[in-house]
Amino acid sequence: MGHNVAAASDDYMDRYFNELPRTFNPKRFDPEEWAILAKLAGMKYICFTTKHINGFCMWDTETTDFNIINTGYGKDILAEIIAAFRKYDIAIGLYFCTQDFHVMYKQGHPICRTTPEAQMPTNKELWEITKKQLKEILTNYGKIDILFLDDWHDWNNTLVANYCWDVDPNLVITRGGMPTPEQKTIQVLTEKRVPGPWEACNTFGWHWQYVPGEEYRDTTELINLLIATRANGGNLLLSVGPTANGQIPERQEDRLREIGLWYLANHEAVEKVEPWNRINESRTPDNSNSRMVKEIEKIWFTKARGKNIVYAFIPGGNWAWMERKEFLLRTIKGNENTKVSVLGQNQKVVEYELETDPRIYATPTEEGLFVSVIKSQRLTKTWDNPVVLKIENVTDQPLICGKKK
Repeated sequence: MGHNVAAASDDYMDRYFNELPRTFNPKRFDPEEWAILAKLAGMKYICFTTKHINGFCMWDTETTDFNIINTGYGKDILAEIIAAFRKYDIAIGLYFCTQDFHVMYKQGHPICRTTPEAQMPTNKELWEITKKQLKEILTNYGKIDILFLDDWHDWNNTLVANYCWDVDPNLVITRGGMPTPEQKTIQVLTEKRVPGPWEACNTFGWHWQYVPGEEYRDTTELINLLIATRANGGNLLLSVGPTANGQIPERQEDRLREIGLWYLANHEAVEKVEPWNRINESRTPDNSNSRMVKEIEKIWFTKARGKNIVYAFIPGGNWAWMERKEFLLRTIKGNENTKVSVLGQNQKVVEYELETDPRIYATPTEEGLFVSVIKSQRLTKTWDNPVVLKIENVTDQPLICGKKK
């Protein structure tokens, strides 16, 4: 990450910039394994860190010796990443930090993000180096789809973005071009509708990089974070931090693979969707005729883009295989043509339990759509992740027995 260089002693900085790179050799790095894992987890684009604030370049650059070629690894990791992810049809996004502690170190300036020497165009040498580096990563590797510009000052993003658009007018720039909140909770992300495109930047735990022994969010929380973000029209950018040897940490991989299992069944509910009339609603009691709202969990919604299809994400905790549950979806008003199904499962049979009725029952009421659903598919023996209802042919007008009031 490099923030530890700020306020560091001269001895620390000398060892950091001049000795440490020689020890970097991620011998177990396999870009295709990374790409396959990303594909399974449903990722549509990556955002690979080409250069963070410390100034270390993860590509073969002519601007500085502080780069991946002058390490024990000695190969252009950026080129390997781009080739592997393109093979699996994942769009290429690059993260680039415009500030550069290595340049400041070589110039003899105190290391700090907020001094004039850390800014462009105040530091003219930094601006010239930055332009050359950006041109390298945007032109040496084929078409780059997305650029994430990280900078302390927003006005710098305008300066840099305009230069990048001169290089490639069709480049999508996220930070500096749209809201990119970091480490926000589900509640903060969805307090109100976010206008326009936006991107939620989050991590498995607290750190952006790998930290041994760090406590991670569980898979259900990560999936719920994805759902809440998509329900509000945003994209989720989840930071994956590899170890020093180039591998994805086992606990991060486990979570990505479980996300992938959920995605295998429910991908259409988070792809090519837009916000519904309501982002979410409070969940009603299960298996009860009561219509009183119980403020414990929420049901989230997305809508298929350009289609009369709404997806309802039902919390999966305490929902056992073969168990039937009932829900009142107050946001959804059904009619005689409304059809409800569960993504990933059919309504024909329950494994080992042929006497069990697997059908879904949907009844329009004055208060909303009353749905009775059985969980007939067994993805794992213990499954707390959300179950997704696909609801076709809906209306937001109140109905009684399929007729308008």
